[in-house]
Amino acid sequence: MGWVIFVAGAALSWGAYGVFLQQGQIQLGNPLKALLCVGVAYFLIGVLIPVVGLSAQGGLSGFNMGGIIRATIGGGLGAAGAVCIIWAFKSGGLPVYVMPLVFGGAPIVNVLLAMTLHPPKSAINPMLYLGFVLASIGAAMVLYFRPTA
Repeated sequence: MGWVIFVAGAALSWGAYGVFLQQGQIQLGNPLKALLCVGVAYFLIGVLIPVVGLSAQGGLSGFNMGGIIRATIGGGLGAAGAVCIIWAFKSGGLPVYVMPLVFGGAPIVNVLLAMTLHPPKSAINPMLYLGFVLASIGAAMVLYFRPTA
């Protein structure tokens, strides 16, 4: 059950992500400067911490090509998502619009891709499709009923 704490941490981090990224982009005056800052943060958190942790555990060996390729694709997709969010802001989108659409659409894409890569062993419950509709409606409601700035 400890994993729930990390889920909450991810939700809090990613929930604040767009707001801070958009503010930084405005203050820096260039979306590429904001992307560079994202890259520096990824390096500090995503490279230095694992290198130190793996070194302490003696685990800097034993990588396999399949894992390297898939994890690198995942990291690339995360970075591509950051680029898309930055360019959405550059094109006039605001966090109050962009992030609900991203976070409303991402779970749907995740489930569809996961089902493609790992086909269900039994018939899909029709409630899944209702969940897709409700996730879409939820994102739309967040956008429609957002507070005015």
